[in-house]
Amino acid sequence: MIANKNVSGTGQVWTRQVSEQMDTTAQTWGEKIADAAHRWNVLPLLMGFLLGRALILEELTPFVIPYFMVMFYVRRDCIVTTGFALILGAFTQSVPLGLETVLSIVLAFAVCKISERMRRKDFSRTPLLVMATVFISHLLYHALTNQVNTYELVMVAVESVLGFVLTLIFIQSLSIVHLAKPYEPLKNEEIVSLVILLASLMTGTVDWMVEGISMEHVLSRYLLLLFAFVGGGTVGAAVGVVTGLILSLANVSALLQINLLAFSGLMAGLLKEGGKVGVSAGLLIGTAILAIYGGAEDTLYLSLMESAIAIVLFILTPAMLWKKVARFIPGSAENQQSHQEYMRRVRDVTAGKIQQFSELFTQLSRSFAQTADPEEIEEQADAFLSRVTEFTCQKCWKKEQCWDKDMQSTYQGMRWLTEKVQENGTLAGVTPPKDWERKCVKTDKVMTVMEQEYDRQQSFDQLKKQVKESRKLVADQLSGVSRVMSDFAREIQREGMELSFQEKQVSQALEGLGLSVRRVDIHSLEEGRVDIEISQPTCYGRDECAKIVAPMLTEILGENIVVRERHCEAQKDGSCTMCLASAKTFEIDIGVAGAAKDGKLLSGDSFRTMDLGNGKMALAISDGMGNGERASLESQSALDMLQQLLRSGMDEKISIKTVNSVLALRSTDEMFATVDLALIDLQTAHTRFVKIGSTPSFVKRNSDVITITANNLPVGILDEIEVDVVSRMLKPSDLLIMMSDGIYEAPRHIENRQAWMKRIISELETDDPQEVADLLLEKVIRQHSGQIVDDMTVLVARIDRFVPQWSAIQVHGMQKLERPRIVS
Repeated sequence: MIANKNVSGTGQVWTRQVSEQMDTTAQTWGEKIADAAHRWNVLPLLMGFLLGRALILEELTPFVIPYFMVMFYVRRDCIVTTGFALILGAFTQSVPLGLETVLSIVLAFAVCKISERMRRKDFSRTPLLVMATVFISHLLYHALTNQVNTYELVMVAVESVLGFVLTLIFIQSLSIVHLAKPYEPLKNEEIVSLVILLASLMTGTVDWMVEGISMEHVLSRYLLLLFAFVGGGTVGAAVGVVTGLILSLANVSALLQINLLAFSGLMAGLLKEGGKVGVSAGLLIGTAILAIYGGAEDTLYLSLMESAIAIVLFILTPAMLWKKVARFIPGSAENQQSHQEYMRRVRDVTAGKIQQFSELFTQLSRSFAQTADPEEIEEQADAFLSRVTEFTCQKCWKKEQCWDKDMQSTYQGMRWLTEKVQENGTLAGVTPPKDWERKCVKTDKVMTVMEQEYDRQQSFDQLKKQVKESRKLVADQLSGVSRVMSDFAREIQREGMELSFQEKQVSQALEGLGLSVRRVDIHSLEEGRVDIEISQPTCYGRDECAKIVAPMLTEILGENIVVRERHCEAQKDGSCTMCLASAKTFEIDIGVAGAAKDGKLLSGDSFRTMDLGNGKMALAISDGMGNGERASLESQSALDMLQQLLRSGMDEKISIKTVNSVLALRSTDEMFATVDLALIDLQTAHTRFVKIGSTPSFVKRNSDVITITANNLPVGILDEIEVDVVSRMLKPSDLLIMMSDGIYEAPRHIENRQAWMKRIISELETDDPQEVADLLLEKVIRQHSGQIVDDMTVLVARIDRFVPQWSAIQVHGMQKLERPRIVS
């Protein structure tokens, strides 16, 4: 029934961190009262007082020690207040009971301290300790008062067993009262434990009478109204049964209260839709019927008065109280709202953390992108002369004459030679200035050292250039990671939007068409990025999702909606799930044809068609160096890395440069591969081409053929490459043709291969992508009399406008679905 629970508060660290992110708002009067009650420990004081008075079977007091010892672990800060309240409540019942309570609390406190020294700070042994403490303390009290006999021993044993059970209940219920998180719904056993605690508190009001009206009955019916209002008929009936049972144990004459409270709770819960008026009417109806049915017409007036007082208290109850109770009841609107609010806070905190990492990567990118000052060139020239003079002038016997007495002319002559060696790369054939040559006795050595130093500086500058280029690549990569994380943070915040109203609209529209919908979850309503999940009973293959649901959503959203994914198999509960999303403005039909050199099975060419998930499609061909398995591994590795980078949201330039760096660094052998990449936006048909060492691509538009070229070396040759991006706007019915060099360079006897390929493409009479790919491959192979002289791959894509399979369904009386505004 209970697991070990750590009460040190560490489980609430994340909740506190989330709460600290929220703006502080002005407190209402109800919140101020709640804060004051918490500060003065009003709740533990009141609960302790009532439990100290509570009796079972008019003589048993099993509540004191379980409550005290559980509070020792749950609320250590108010343990003194708890003990004082328990003793005060017991003395109001009788003096002997008060003395027995004092003895029980002293012994219980000693046991708690001993247990704490044994480093037991959880509830694992508390029920057993309570049972032993109750038995020893009560037996000791009876021994001191000379009341030890068989009957008293049996009653003490019964009381200790009740203490064991109550400890289990109090652990559940007091943890809910003092430690529960508002976003976690209660389990059924936790609700029952909480009701038992509240009913136990009411036993402390037994025999409180005002003009014949029992406060015990008033409070029990008030509790019934509260739970029936927030939980419905099931919770109301359960609360009535449990409350009536506990009260009947305290007062045997109250057995009829079990039936009355159970039936009244059921009636009140069934009329929950009528609000407070409906719940109150249900209580009155249940009270009147059970009073008449039980033959208690003489007490009908008092019973109705007790119910009326409970109703008045219920109506006067501030909304803050019953909403706080409702947050713990599973299925209630307040509980769902509390959970959504918590998830929104978590989303905001997570998005904020990701945004902080994004800013960190942006700062790192800026630090890597920083370059040297413009004065560095002048400093390099002076350093160059300093190194030359170190090997020539420092040990010369005319050093003082040249650099101390005639420094200006010596320096100008050296600078003149420096400029010449930088211009020509050598000083061969260069005549030094006559004045400088006449004064210098080591002219040939100076010129030789200057040439050597210039060669060394060139190598050093080349190394610095490579480091600078590498830093720039790292800066670009960090900037790309920052942008991806920033976009992800905005996506997280966008997913936290409240779309329950739109979900209800969609559900009502589907039910209006005769469909039985179980659940509608809208993840996004952003135009072009709609994402809706709908669950309904299985349609047994009638394809209702594509024929009815998608056309209906197309009408009320004003854009084409298609079924992205569906699970039509009858699940355990006989339901099927469909995922609907925005249809793209354009769709692509792909055709591929290829052949390996000499008809082998393994080709060095690789191709990939990638749905990047953001409304873009990527088409890529890579040709590895040479042929066979090694070339195939190179090309596939390049495309695998490129696909992962593009799907993560990286810019295509940074992706290509990253692939190039990895291929250049991972092996000392010569490894390179060409990359031909086309990124097509399926909403606008705008296409960006990136060609790294690859052959031209062609776009066939009716009878015209457009050539797309770019000049870049293959990836993996140089540590740094320049990536040129060519943009084109494609149109419906365009054919995009991409090919490897095995296709483009196959006709070796033809000088102008580009013109020849354009002519071959323009003569094609079909616009089917697969037929075009097959025909081009066949024509190239026929040019070599059926021989396959190299790995060959051709990838053809046709751009078409998307045409939905089913027309939109107009729903009468259904307005267009309101899209929430997205604030970045």
